Amino acid sequence: MPEPLKCRGSIDSRELRFSRAMVFAIEEINNSTELLPGIKLGYKIHDSCASVPMAVHVAFQLSNGLDPVFSRGDNCSHSGMVMAIVGESGSTPSISMSRLLGSFNIPLVSHFATCACLSDKQQYPSFFRTIPSDQFQADALAKLVKHFGWTWIGAVRSDSDYGNNGMASFLNAAQKEGICVEYSESFYRTHPRSRIQRVADVIRRSTAIVVVAFAAPGDMKILLEELSSEPSPPRQWIGSEAWVTDPDILRFSFCAGAIGFGIPQSVIPGLREFLLDLSPTKVAASPVLNEFWEDSFNCRLEKSEAIDESVCDGTEDIEMLQSPYTDTSQLRITNMVYKAVYAIAHAIHNQVCQDTNSTTLCDKFTRIESKQVLTQLKKVHFSQNGYDVSFDANGDPVATYELVNWQISESGSIEMVTVGHYDASLPVGQEFHINKNISWMDGGTQVPVSVCSDSCPPGTRKMLQKGKPICCYDCILCPEGEISNATDSTDCFPCPKESWPNAERDTCLPKPVEFLSFDEVLGIILAAFSVGGACLAIVTAVVFFRHRASPIVRANNSELSFLLLFSLTLCFLCSLTFIGAPSDWSCMLRHTAFGITFVLCISCVLGKTIVVLMAFRATLPGSNVMKWFGPPQQRMTVVSFTFIQVLICIIWLVVSPPFPMKNLTIYKERIILECALGSAIGFWVVLGYIGLLAVFCFVLAVLARKLPDNFNEAKLITFSMLIFCAVWITFIPAYVSSPGKFTVAVEIFAILASSFGLILCIFAPKCFIILFKPEKNTKKHLINKNQS
Repeated sequence: MPEPLKCRGSIDSRELRFSRAMVFAIEEINNSTELLPGIKLGYKIHDSCASVPMAVHVAFQLSNGLDPVFSRGDNCSHSGMVMAIVGESGSTPSISMSRLLGSFNIPLVSHFATCACLSDKQQYPSFFRTIPSDQFQADALAKLVKHFGWTWIGAVRSDSDYGNNGMASFLNAAQKEGICVEYSESFYRTHPRSRIQRVADVIRRSTAIVVVAFAAPGDMKILLEELSSEPSPPRQWIGSEAWVTDPDILRFSFCAGAIGFGIPQSVIPGLREFLLDLSPTKVAASPVLNEFWEDSFNCRLEKSEAIDESVCDGTEDIEMLQSPYTDTSQLRITNMVYKAVYAIAHAIHNQVCQDTNSTTLCDKFTRIESKQVLTQLKKVHFSQNGYDVSFDANGDPVATYELVNWQISESGSIEMVTVGHYDASLPVGQEFHINKNISWMDGGTQVPVSVCSDSCPPGTRKMLQKGKPICCYDCILCPEGEISNATDSTDCFPCPKESWPNAERDTCLPKPVEFLSFDEVLGIILAAFSVGGACLAIVTAVVFFRHRASPIVRANNSELSFLLLFSLTLCFLCSLTFIGAPSDWSCMLRHTAFGITFVLCISCVLGKTIVVLMAFRATLPGSNVMKWFGPPQQRMTVVSFTFIQVLICIIWLVVSPPFPMKNLTIYKERIILECALGSAIGFWVVLGYIGLLAVFCFVLAVLARKLPDNFNEAKLITFSMLIFCAVWITFIPAYVSSPGKFTVAVEIFAILASSFGLILCIFAPKCFIILFKPEKNTKKHLINKNQS
């Protein structure tokens, strides 16, 4: 046979206060003229001893019915039949009792069983509670942890239905909030000490500063006692309602700064006086009160053979007793008991009473069953002492909590201070309301930091550390061209095409637009050479015009010379169109002007070369070749060659003209504003035509370079064409390989270099003779043959 069930350990004075509060509420109802007038409620209190077997044993007794507690002559309609049960304080005993009582439709209204599993009406159809479900508390705790920026926490729990289910709900909510858990340990007060020590060692060695404890008060006391035996690094404790509002745990000073959610404080008028009204007769009549009295005052009410125990002499003053039983400053769970009793009374009232305008009539002889009370409990909605009471479809009340903080008082003791509120019925983001300063671990005023890795600043992204939770990461600088503008960004995103990150890579800035401008040194130098070259050509033309009657000017076809100087002036000036911001007109003008002026220039040089050849051919006996290449034919040659280039340019402009474009590919960090060719074929045909004429002119000049004369212009043309071809041959690879604005600079340099080559090689020697050697500027000197 199993041993009889017995309670072990001392009486829990806090639980005694709960049971006495039930008695107080019943007596208050029995004396009421509004609630159940004329009907008296009876009660019977059982001590479950925090034991599941004992609780189940009591549930069996209650479901089987009790012996009649009234005689038949008392006109009592129910002799000991149970209408409802208030209890149990623990979730595990409540689960066991509810499974049993649900089969008999007996309501079980708990004041302290918070396991979310009890909201399942399929398994626990007759269960109600006046305290919110742990599901609400778990969500609130996760939001609290997130609110203070803690992403790296430890978790401990009671190895019971309360702790396991509550922690499971919390971990699920924490995961949704992006919170990582370094460890999650379970323990129970009946576990071996080695198990408790292992949990304490895990807390000591952990890197998480914040510890969330979802534990029953009895379990938490054992863990804290183990932690107090060997000092551990400071920890910020986050407590569930069960232990964070238990006055008996306030003695652990190293938990100062703990915060958690508690049932709102309440005021129950008359309760304190009722609790202190313990006469010797009442104490003697109750074995529970008897045990409480003897434990509290360390004396025996009856004589005992024990030598070390004295007999209570009647001088014991309960008002001076410092005990959870007499402490009514923090009425939280006690109010849940009070509300549970009133909820049952209102359910019975709604079944047997009818309220009229002025009176309430109750039929005290109506026999009701617990099933009817169960039905009415689902509908109750009332207010008692300013506290609303109602149940939702799961038998749960509206979840409201106070945010409780353990603060060190002026006397050095720890006291519970309400620093805020939480209302689950409010919209998301508005549930919290913190109205007082919070004292943190070790009495600090700064919010402790509990993270696995520091936040990644803007400009970086998080890269998870291999084998660790998502809260452990390294901060990696964003790749080139990408930014992150938020803290703890998981990814970087590229800037728009025309933007580029700043040095910190947290903002996209517009890319600087680059082109060869008149404001920069290179542009100024090239423009100066361009204008200088044009001025040089004009000065040369003026010199030639002043000495147009001289033999050296007349001997080399002065008309072609002036036309050549005019074209060279245009060549120098056309390079200015390459400087400045490209536009539709400038892009079309720069390439066409360059192509036409250079063909005009080369055509003049070619004409002069042909004139030299024809002139020496005409000196041969019987030759009349000059009549076929006189001035009209020379003009016609220049016009024809130039017209072909004009035609090529017109076709190019009509089919696919050059246009301004933003080049985003050469440099990532800046935009090159340039002229796109439109048709690359058109550009290279223009350039190729110039090159063809230059080569043809060079070949003719080479043929004429050894003709006898003191001043043979063919030699000068040969040298100028050699420079011209060398410049433009080297231009091609330089043009292709030069990036950005330097492409334009290379093209301008080629134009200027070839133009200077022509003007210096062809006209500089003549100007030198005209200005400094006038004695050689005679017809006789020009026609003297070289001596063999």
